[in-house]
Amino acid sequence: MAKKTFVLDTNVILHDFECIHSFEDNDIVIPITVLEELDQFKRGSDQINFNSREFIRILDTLSGDKIVKTGTKISPKGGKIRIITEHLQEPAVTAVFTENRPDHRILSVAYYLSRKQRPGNGQVILVSKDVNLRLKAKSLEIVAQDYFTDRIQDIDRLYTGKRTLLDFPSGMISHLYHEAGGIDPVEIGLCDLQPHEYCILKNGSKSALSYHNPESARLERIEKKAAFGIMPRNAEQIFALHALTHPGILLVTLMGKAGTGKTLLALAAALEVSRQFRQIYLARPIIPLSNRDMGFLPGDIESKLDPFMQPLFDNLAVIKHQFNENSTECKRINNMLEDKKLCITPLSYIRGRSLERIFFIVDEAQNLTPHEVKTIITRAGEGTKVVFTGDPYQIDTPYLDARSNGLTYLIHRMKGQKIYSHITLEKGERSMLAELASDLL
Repeated sequence: MAKKTFVLDTNVILHDFECIHSFEDNDIVIPITVLEELDQFKRGSDQINFNSREFIRILDTLSGDKIVKTGTKISPKGGKIRIITEHLQEPAVTAVFTENRPDHRILSVAYYLSRKQRPGNGQVILVSKDVNLRLKAKSLEIVAQDYFTDRIQDIDRLYTGKRTLLDFPSGMISHLYHEAGGIDPVEIGLCDLQPHEYCILKNGSKSALSYHNPESARLERIEKKAAFGIMPRNAEQIFALHALTHPGILLVTLMGKAGTGKTLLALAAALEVSRQFRQIYLARPIIPLSNRDMGFLPGDIESKLDPFMQPLFDNLAVIKHQFNENSTECKRINNMLEDKKLCITPLSYIRGRSLERIFFIVDEAQNLTPHEVKTIITRAGEGTKVVFTGDPYQIDTPYLDARSNGLTYLIHRMKGQKIYSHITLEKGERSMLAELASDLL
C-alpha cells in the first residue's frame, strides 16, 4: 500500500504533542507556519503551552540537515517527517481565500502537495481539528480529516456504569435484603458485569439496588445514604454517592446533562469523607467567554476568575443551606476554606502541586483533551482520589466534540478497571422547568 502524506495543522499538535507517532509508517509534513504558531504558544502554564514546548523538543531531537529538504525518519519503523518552508501562497488558494492567514498558508501547502502527487502514490491528507478549515480544504478538493487517534467511535454505546434487570428472580431480591454475602452473578447468567458496575433489580413491586464487588465477585446490595446533608433523589445518585465514598474506588467519572447533580454529589461526598484526606480540591478548566483571553476582563486576577468559579461556590452554598448557619457543619466548611483544606480553584493552578491524599474533583471535564486528563491522573499520589464530572454534549472549546474529549476517552479506556467506577446520570433533579428546558431546547 502506498504511503500517505499527512499535513498537520497546529491545533493537532496542541491537542497531542506526541501525535507524530500516531501515523504508522506514513509521512508527515509540518508547514513552517505551524512552527510560527507554536512559537506563540510556548510561553504559559496551560496544557497547550506545555504541548507546544514538548513538541518543539521532540522535533529538535529529530532535526538534521535533511528535515527541510527530504525529511528525516521519525523512528526505524515510522515514516519521514518534513518541514516545508515554501508554497505558502499558491495562486489557486489565494484566489479563493484572499486573507493572508496562518490557516490559508497551511491550506496552501496541502494544496501544493496534493497537486504535485504522482498517480499511484498515496493520498495527501490535511489533518485538523478545525471543522471550518477541513471544509475549506474540501472546497479545494483536498482530502481533510479530524485527528482520530483518541476519538471514540460510537458515543451512543459508551459505558454507562449501570443496567436495569427486569423480571429478576424475586427470591434473589429477598436474598439480597436478608443475606450479607450477596449473589454470584454467574449463577443468574450475568457473566459480563464490569467491576463496580451498578444494577437496578426489579420484579413487580420488589426492587433492589446492587453493585458488582470486584473483590468478592458478587452482586451486593447498596442502601440509600445521605452525604453531608445531601440526600440522593434517584437510583443513579445513590450509585454515584456509593462510588464517591467507596475507599476502594480511586477514580470516578460522572457524566450527565445540567441539573443531574454531578458536581453537587461530588462535593458533598468529598466533605463526607474529608477526614480520610489531607485536602479537597475542586477545580475546573477556564474557558474564556467567546474564546477571548481573560486579560480582556476588567479587574485583578481574583475578579477575572470569579465568574468562572462561581458555579462551584453555588454548589457549596447548596450544601451549606442544608444546615443552620451556626451548625457544626457550616463552621467546619468555613474553617476548611480558611485553612485551605477545601480549595476551589482553576485547574491550571494545580500544575506543580503535590497531590498526596487529595480528594480531587475536576468539574467540566468535557473541556479537557485526553492528554490533559492523563496528565491529571498521572499526578495522583498515594491516597488520592480523582473525580471527573461533565457533559460531553456541552463542550465550550472549538477543537473538541462528544467523541474526542477527555471525559469520554477516559470512560472508554478505564472501563473494567478494579479501582474505577462510572455512572451516567440521566434524570435531572434541579426543577421541572430545568428538566424540560434540558430535554427540549
